[in-house]
Amino acid sequence: MKARWNNRVIAESDATRMVEGNHYFPPEAVNRDYFEDSDTTSHCPWKGTANYCHLRVDGEINRDAVWYYPEPKTAAEEIAGYYAFWRGVEVAD
Repeated sequence: MKARWNNRVIAESDATRMVEGNHYFPPEAVNRDYFEDSDTTSHCPWKGTANYCHLRVDGEINRDAVWYYPEPKTAAEEIAGYYAFWRGVEVAD
């Protein structure tokens, strides 16, 4: 799978984990050069607290387009530290 935004590959892996229709990419599969930390968080009753990152590519920013669970609840421990994308990020083979 590849995650693309603004004509750049943000992440690529054949070992994503699918949860609720989202591909979660392992940490070593993402290009952190495009990431900026965000103060945004959200809470899922069964996964826990998600943290977000912005994407910055060629001077354009996609706010909170990336999320991950640094310390998920036990039911979601398989995605600890894995990254998922939305807000116009294309995820496909």
